[in-house]
Amino acid sequence: QVQLVESGGGLVQAGGSLRLSCAASGRAFTTYAMGWFRQAPGKEREFLAAIMWSGGNTYYADSVKGRFTISRDITKNTVYLQMNRLNPEDTAVYYCAADKWGIGSSSHATYDTWGQGAQVTVSS
Repeated sequence: QVQLVESGGGLVQAGGSLRLSCAASGRAFTTYAMGWFRQAPGKEREFLAAIMWSGGNTYYADSVKGRFTISRDITKNTVYLQMNRLNPEDTAVYYCAADKWGIGSSSHATYDTWGQGAQVTVSS
C-alpha cells in the first residue's frame, strides 16, 4: 500500500522560502508520476508541479513557474517542492500525490494516492 507523508510546512514571512518533503513508501515508484497541489480555504485544489519518477521530467503551473521547483531523490524515495519568493497568496494546505499511471497531469483526478497535507502560512 502506497503511503505519502509530507513535512516541512510552517510559517514564513513574505519573500521567504520553504522546502516541502514527501516521503513515499509501499512499493517501487519507477512508473509513477508525483505531483504537488495546494488548497486554500474556500478554493479548489490547485495543481502546482509534477515530476516523472523515472527520468525526472518536470511540469509546472504557470502561477508558480520560476518560483517553485520540484525534484526527487530516488535513493530516499522522497519528492521535494522548493518554494521561493513566497507571498501571502501562497498560504494553503499543500499536498503530495502519486499517479500510478505515470501521466503527471495537472488534474487531481488522475492521482490515486494523497498525503495528509502540510500547512504553509505566509505572513505579510
